[in-house]
Amino acid sequence: MRLILLALLLFLTGVGCSSTSKSSAEVRHYHLTGRITALNAKDQTASVDQAAIPDWMEAMTMEYPIKSKSEFNTLHVGDKIEATVNVRGVGDYDLSNIQKQPPGK
Repeated sequence: MRLILLALLLFLTGVGCSSTSKSSAEVRHYHLTGRITALNAKDQTASVDQAAIPDWMEAMTMEYPIKSKSEFNTLHVGDKIEATVNVRGVGDYDLSNIQKQPPGK
């Protein structure tokens, strides 16, 4: 009985570890450039009129969640930005490493 419990425990530990490393390996990162067109403080999202992102999507305006409250609080409508889009799966994405660009860039 102990052997069965030990084998089950080892199996579950292995499954838990493999799913964690699998999900972190699936995160893709893309470089985004664009302009903030709207901010939603309640949902902590920013609408960005973005340039095309090679190998991912065409130029468009899209709403992005921003997990970091401190990054979100520095943004204003009209800001030109560069950022990292973090994609974990369909519908699971956000912006990070947001850098405001000087006017005229």
